[in-house]
Amino acid sequence: MRVDFEPGDVSAREIYALLNSVVVPRPIAWVSSVSADGVLNLAPHSFFTVACVRPPMVQFTSVGRKDSLNNVEATGEFVVNFAAEPLFEQINASATDFPPEVSEFAAVGLTTEPSATVAVPRVAESPVAIECTLHTTLELGDCTVVIGQVRHIAVDAAVLDGSHPEVTRLRPLARLGKDEWSTIGEIRSITRIKNTDWPGHYTPPQN
Repeated sequence: MRVDFEPGDVSAREIYALLNSVVVPRPIAWVSSVSADGVLNLAPHSFFTVACVRPPMVQFTSVGRKDSLNNVEATGEFVVNFAAEPLFEQINASATDFPPEVSEFAAVGLTTEPSATVAVPRVAESPVAIECTLHTTLELGDCTVVIGQVRHIAVDAAVLDGSHPEVTRLRPLARLGKDEWSTIGEIRSITRIKNTDWPGHYTPPQN
């Protein structure tokens, strides 16, 4: 038996909580930005994904009008810093609703590092930084989707296995529902089945 939820019958807050609990796990864009007045900002956004490959683009969603959105619209630049497990408490602390004149870098004790292609600094403690310029913003109801064109990706050599990052070295964090977060846990690998290799039927493996 299923329980049905109609968006028109429950509050927006309840729908938000429900979506947060079932669209899981969500990667975290730890977005650094700079205000028009030069104040550094850092905030986690868990509505985040790759938007395009050619040209490379990423996107995050600002739920309501946050400092990140205001800053990106004002300067046209931002950096997505990788949310790694050792930075768990600082990532969470950077979500505090500080006033716009307070820099989360200073408030939570993080180090700035110059970016290669944008004026916005990176988080020095983060193993990966994706430097972006603003491509598009799209308003959807009470949210704004921010799409950034990737200009540069800086990866700590310590997390690389050859030319690619290795997930157990990256140790990514993800958001779940409520105040819950997750780490990578068990890793499973499986190859995709090519059409030329399709056996004509599919039988799930027996345990």
